[in-house]
Amino acid sequence: MNVVLWVLQALAALLYGASGVMKVFMFDKVSADVPSFGALPRDVWRALGILELVCTVGLIVPAGLHWQPGLTVVAATVLAVESLVFVGVHIKYHEVAPIIMSAVLGLLMAFLAYGRLALRPIV
Repeated sequence: MNVVLWVLQALAALLYGASGVMKVFMFDKVSADVPSFGALPRDVWRALGILELVCTVGLIVPAGLHWQPGLTVVAATVLAVESLVFVGVHIKYHEVAPIIMSAVLGLLMAFLAYGRLALRPIV
């Protein structure tokens, strides 16, 4: 189970890291073709991107260094909640594929948080 959780942490860090970079540094380019990006002001998207980048670090560094490993649970929980918010935004704009992707990512982050909290905590 530990290996599964580490793989999930690494993949989530890569995915959310890329998403955060796009929201912070490439917003104009990626938002042109996605109607739901108009749901929130640009500064809010930038803040969400920064939050994703911070959580990306939180998924790996605390657990990897065995320093405050509870931060990994917090990061996964924050990303799960953020994914639920995105599900709501995508529902409003009737974007089916992003709804599915956000829901799956939210469930995976919830599983990761539960896994690191109860199934295989890092001590």
